[in-house]
Formats: sequence, C-alpha cells, structure tokens
Amino acid sequence: MKAKSLVIVESPTKAKTISSILGKDFSVFPCMGHLIDLPEDRLGISIKDEFKPYYIVIPQRKDTFKNLKKEVEDKKQIYIATDPDREGEAIGWHIKSHLSSDKEYYRVTFHEITPSVIKEAFKNKGDFNLQMVEAQIARRLLDRIVGYFLSPLLWRKVARGLSAGRVQSVALRLIVERERKIQGFKPEEYWQIEVELAKREGKKEKFFALLDKIGGEKVKIKDKKQVDDLLEEIKKLEEFKVFNIEELDKDKKPPLPFTTSSLQQEAFRNLKFSVSKTMLLAQQLYEGLEIGIKGRIGLITYMRTDSTRIAEEAKKQAQDYILRYWGQRYLAKESKEDKLPKHAQAAHEAIRPTSLEMTPESIKEFLTPDQYKLYELIYKRFLASQMAPMEYRVTKVYIQADKYQFLASGINIIFDGFTCLYTPEDEEKTKKSLPHLEKEELLDLIKVIPKQYFTSPPPRFSEGSLVKALEQEGIGRPSTYAPIIQTLIGRDYVRRNKGYLYPTELGFKVCDLLVEYFPKIMDVKFTAQMEEKLDEIEEGKSTRLDVLKDFYTSFRSDFDFAQKNIKKEVIVTEQLCEKCGKPMLIKWGKKGKFLSCSGYPTCKNSKPITTGIKCPQEGCSGE
Repeated sequence: MKAKSLVIVESPTKAKTISSILGKDFSVFPCMGHLIDLPEDRLGISIKDEFKPYYIVIPQRKDTFKNLKKEVEDKKQIYIATDPDREGEAIGWHIKSHLSSDKEYYRVTFHEITPSVIKEAFKNKGDFNLQMVEAQIARRLLDRIVGYFLSPLLWRKVARGLSAGRVQSVALRLIVERERKIQGFKPEEYWQIEVELAKREGKKEKFFALLDKIGGEKVKIKDKKQVDDLLEEIKKLEEFKVFNIEELDKDKKPPLPFTTSSLQQEAFRNLKFSVSKTMLLAQQLYEGLEIGIKGRIGLITYMRTDSTRIAEEAKKQAQDYILRYWGQRYLAKESKEDKLPKHAQAAHEAIRPTSLEMTPESIKEFLTPDQYKLYELIYKRFLASQMAPMEYRVTKVYIQADKYQFLASGINIIFDGFTCLYTPEDEEKTKKSLPHLEKEELLDLIKVIPKQYFTSPPPRFSEGSLVKALEQEGIGRPSTYAPIIQTLIGRDYVRRNKGYLYPTELGFKVCDLLVEYFPKIMDVKFTAQMEEKLDEIEEGKSTRLDVLKDFYTSFRSDFDFAQKNIKKEVIVTEQLCEKCGKPMLIKWGKKGKFLSCSGYPTCKNSKPITTGIKCPQEGCSGE
C-alpha cells in the first residue's frame, strides 16, 4: 500500500527517525539541503530590476530533484519539515515554489524529534513564514553580491582561487588584528613575594600569603634587585600577626542551558572538539539514533539556537528529577532565564535533552564515544541550570609584620549546589581554603618565595573564543559560526595549531587589501548592523529591497574605486629562470607564495619557494 502523503526533510537520518514515528501513511524524502539556488556561473541577480534573483535547480542536485518530483506525483499532501530556522524555511519554500502547484503544501516545524512532539507538529501544520524567507533571501543575495564582485578582484590583484565573503572577511580581520597585537606585544617583568606561614598552636597548619603593601602603599616589584633587598628584610622579621579578617558569603549561580554558541565554546574547552565537529555530533543527536527498545529517537532539541528559553514541561521534568535524586535543597528557588538578545528567536528553546530518563550512562552503549561525551555535557548542563546556586565563603586575612602587610585569601564551600553535577571553569573554586585564624593570632614564618612573572599578550583565538567574539560583536548567527571557520581554514587564510587559529601570510595580505579598499565591508560594527537589518526584515520592520539598495550603493562605489586603484604587486627576485634566463617573480597561489617566470605565458616555468631544509620524509630528497 502506497503512502498517501509526502514529508520533505533535509537528511537521511532525520528521514529515518521521522518515518519510524509517522508510519506507513507517510513517505519521507531527504532533500539533502539546498536543491534550489543562484547559478554559479553568473551573478544571478538583476540589479536594475529591483535585485530580482534568478533561481535554478543546482546542477549537481538535478537527480535528487528529479526523484523528488517523482515522489510528489502521486501524493496529494506535501509536508515540508525542514529545519525550524531561516535557512530551513528558505530551503522548503524554494522547493515548494519549484514543484507542482496542484498539491496541498503544509509547513511543519518542531524543535525535537520525539514521537509526541512530531505527532503534535503534524496536527498543527501551517504555512511558510514569508518574512523569515525574505530575510534569508536577503542574506543570500548580500553574500552573493560581495562574493561575486570581490573574489574575482582578489584573483586579478592577488591570486586565482581566492575568495572574500561578507562575514568571513570580518572574522578574518578579528584574527589578523589579534595576531598583530601579539606580534607587537612587549612583555614587562614583574615579581610577587609569597610567604609560607604556620599557626603556632594546634596542628600548626600552613598556608600562603602574598606581600600586599609596604607602609600602607601597594607593592609594585619590577626587578630582581628590588626582590633581593625585600627578601633580606622579610627574612629578618620576627613577628607576623593577624590584624584583620574579612568574611563574605557569596553564591555562584548555575550556568544557563546551552545555546549554539555556548555549546561550541564549552565543547572546545572541555572536550577539545572543533566547532564543526561539535555541530556534526549535535546534529546526529538531534536527528535521532537507535536506542534499543525505544527505537529511533532524537536525543536533544534543535541545535541551532540563540535562545536560553526552556519549555514549561521540560522545566517541570527537571524539577521532579532534581527532587527525586538530590532533594529540595538542590532545587532552584526560581528558574533562571537570560535576557534574550535582540535577534534571538523567541519560539526557539535552548539545547536540552528530550528526555531526562535517558541518562547518558543508560544509553552509553548506543552512542559513539564522542556522541556520549557531547550528550553528557548537554544533559548535565541542562539539569544544572535548574539547580540551586553554589554557596561559598570568601575569607581575606590581613597579616602585619612591621611595615609589611600580607594578604591571604581562601574559599570555603558552604553548599555545593549545582556543582555536585556540573563544574564550569571557575577561578573562585580553584582557590584553596584557609585554616581557622583569629585576630591578633601570631604566626611563624616558614619560608619566603619570590615569583617572577611577565605580562602576557592577548591570547590567540581558539575556535571557541572566536565564536564568542563573533556572538558578542553581533556578527553571524548560530547557523553561520561553523561555516565561517571552515571557510577561513579551507582558503588557507587561517591555520589551526594546537587548537588555536593563526593567520597565514596570505590571510594577512587579503585582510589588509580588503581593509584598505572596502572599509565598510571589513568594519565590525557595519557587519553587525547588517545582521540587525536582516532581523528587521524577519520582524516586518524593513524590506529586502530597502536593505539591498542601501548596501549596494556604497558597496558599488568602493568596488569601482578599488578596481581602478589596486595595483597588482610584482616582486622581482634575483633568481633567473633556468629555462629561458628571465628573472623569476614572486607570485601568490591558493597555497601561498611561489616563483614564476616573468616570461609567462611564453615560458610557464614555476617552482616552490623552499627553505633549504631537507624534507624529513624517508626516501624524499626534496627541500
């Protein structure tokens, strides 16, 4: 018996999970993402005709589209269940617009792939959100305009095969500017003097204190000579006395449940996962896995979100779970929700497990090791977000010895709260506790420890910290962070080294050229404003045409100026071509610099620029 209705989703995994839930009345077809797009061989936008786009079936996807049309033929009802964000809305809308018009089309959205949610979503079928579609089309057209004009310009002026993008180029600028700060940084020496002290009574417990003031003035120790002089004086001190103790009770609130950005940052920090790996694993958990007798089911809610909102039903489940396993004391008195950023999708939820009964340990055998690690991180973070704060006491002990004042500080945990389950990186928790001390108590000096330090440059961006910077600056959206980083690495503008991002010489060159000739495109604030304008289209406060017109006018002016004024750099070397005797030139390619004969195209001789160091690979005699 043939299925009566067709459901269109993006991936085969998602198709399998939804098919197992809906049953034989529904046929589920995976479209594998975009089927319809602008043509690759031309701009595909009629600038003069109010930026009208020209869409085609992507040549490489023609067979998929042909199979989809066959599937549609004998179906009356077509449900388009692509992802619940702008891109998913646009993918589905484009497919509908290129299929037969005599069918009943419905838009179905959901944020988790579980039987109850899927069945409810199909009951509440609706239509496309055309404002979301308009916003995504505007983004695509803006990106096409920038890429179509700038990339060929880079080919002519720098090297073939390069590309520039509206958002990726600003991300490159952040990385390049950070690297320049690091390169230009001059470290400054400074010292600290620490003393080890011990109680005179009882167990004679030991602890450490830092030299804080001399004669009431804050200490600044800049060199070894000053340190040596102080060491001699401190060693001669005879009486160390506690003259003041300050205690302050504080609490550490639990973290919010994950958004796309915070998940990417935490997975990098805790699991050393790249942003793209995190998103691939999260997608697998969202789309569904075989979990024994439970069958195929989605384990987490939709993984592209900038919202920290939690559904009331999920909150209730978390509260019941915490009461059952930890008790009333561990339950948050009120559920914490962050203030949503302006652009956040209010209908979206944070990333959370779809069922708390599926604990990481109980389904471990069905997951790969990496899927398990990420699921455990999401599971614990969500539960922790609904738990009580950690309570702790900060103690500061001021110790006087003649004109010298020392400061010891420590943390004592009063109540562990959410940290019984989830421990984020936290400077306060790493501080040691102090022994019990009283005012006027005398202490013994055990030893004096000088410590040399140098000021540090700002750290290089990791993938996680770059995502954080992009989010803070308002650049890109949850679905774009991973592709931005992948593009920069794929173009060899940036390389990964031990988890950190280093701009290449080519990355510096491209960035500098774009900053000089396209200051608006490369301006962080301008790019953030463009994101806000796209949000305004979705909110119905602006139109696609207004945004495109406004952008194109200034962009075209910058482009025309650059085309006339950028001169291709020619570096003549002293090396002569061994084939024709003409000087060799330094040129740029996708993989960096190389030597090319100045007689090109008559003489096509070229060779790499080598270091003179022999290749370490066995059997290779190259450099």
